[in-house]
Parts: sequence; C-alpha cells; structure tokens
Amino acid sequence: VEILSEAAGSRACARKISDLDRACDIMASADYTVIDKLLIPDYANWNIKFASNEMVIVYHKASNYASEINGDNWYKVLMRDNVAFGRSDPNADPCGYRAVLTTKLTGIALGDENFADKLLAKNNEFIRPKETDLLALLETNTIDYIFLYRSVAEQHGLQFVELSEKVNLKSSEHADLYKKVSVEISGKKPGETITKYGEPMIYGVTIPKNAPNPELAAKFAAFLLSENKGMAIMVKNGQPSVVPTKSDTYKAIPELLRTFAKQ
Repeated sequence: VEILSEAAGSRACARKISDLDRACDIMASADYTVIDKLLIPDYANWNIKFASNEMVIVYHKASNYASEINGDNWYKVLMRDNVAFGRSDPNADPCGYRAVLTTKLTGIALGDENFADKLLAKNNEFIRPKETDLLALLETNTIDYIFLYRSVAEQHGLQFVELSEKVNLKSSEHADLYKKVSVEISGKKPGETITKYGEPMIYGVTIPKNAPNPELAAKFAAFLLSENKGMAIMVKNGQPSVVPTKSDTYKAIPELLRTFAKQ
C-alpha cells in the first residue's frame, strides 16, 4: 500500500475535509480537540488520543543572545528590539494558539497582566501558516527564535530552551492552571469563533466518514497506535505515548482499534 501524506496545520487539515470535501483516509491532529470540534459529528464519528508534546523556544548558534538565553530569561530576550521571533497562525495551526497560551501563562507566572499583549504585538510579520514554515526563516537568520514543539526541535536536531511546566502545556498536573488562559480562534463557519482554553497538549487521530479506503485506514491506524510499532517511532522522535486514553467516542471506534482507547 502506498501512503500519500499531506502536511498542514491541524485546523487547516480539518477544513480540507469539512469545507473542501477533500477525500481523506486518516486525519491526525496535533490537538485532539480539532477533531472533536471541527469534524465530529458531521465528518467523523470518533477520536483516539495517541501522543503528547510540549512547547519550547527554538534557536540556532547565530541567534542573537544564543549564549545567554535560558529557561529563566527567555521572555526578556524575546522582548529585545534586536531580536526577532516567529510563531504560527493560531487560526491555522494548534502550535500557533499554543504559543499564545504559553505567552499568557508566562504573564500569569510573572504577575504581569500586560506581558502577553506586549510580546504578541511584536514581530507579527513572522507569523506563518504552520510551525514548520518558520524553520526556513531561522536557517536564513531572518529570525532568531521560534515557538515550536519539542518533537519538531528534536527531529530537526535544533537547539531549544526548555520552559517551565507551568507554561509549556505539557503537564497534566498543571491542567487547572492551563485552563486559566484562552484565545479566540476562527470557528466552523465564517464569522464564528471558538474559545480555546489552555490544556495539556494531546494529539488525536480519526478516520473521516468520506474515507475512500476505510479498512486499510483502520489497519494503518492500528500500526500507528501499536506500542512496539508506530508509537515506538513517535516516542523515539520526542512524542510520548498516551495510549490508551479515555475517549468520549469509544462506542463509535472501529472494533479493530478499541484496544487503543478506554471508555
């Protein structure tokens, strides 16, 4: 079987299915709630959570203040006039709204209610549709830093600053803290908006209703979700497994895949 993959921001991928009626056998999202909110129940019936991640600040040796930045001062470095940073579009990509949420959580940690507005008003010319679009800007020294997933940083061998678990959206222990921040993003229809609250980042996968090859899709999903197969690859590339995890759509999951979720 030849697997044809097409990468884009998770929300953009969902809209290819819902708005453009594109045929798709497997939809994997960097935020499981994209599937819940944009595809279920009209375009998909179920959702399985499979991996986690965290936000980091990526840089390279030529970045301004590369020798100085760390987990305690990163926000001060990004605010400097001679530093440029990039982030992805919150309306197209979960990494984009997670960058906003991380910034707002940092404001809470600092006790500065204006911090997020100040940082997010800076360098908006370097917002791109998805987080990987920003890597070329970093490689050409157009920008110094990127809000990025740890997994992408590790897969590309990039240097990165680890952030506190109170702001990096990694830890389930801080779920209540994450919920204190939110961002408005575009909804299902033009003019509609969705309020995204902070939460631990969990990836999701589904087979859309319009899948041309649903049986093969289920076999591929089973490979992806198996501990010693697909999930071993995910873990090796910086994305810890959360299989099996509770699914609100458990009863709609194909029988072949139910072992990878919980009721």
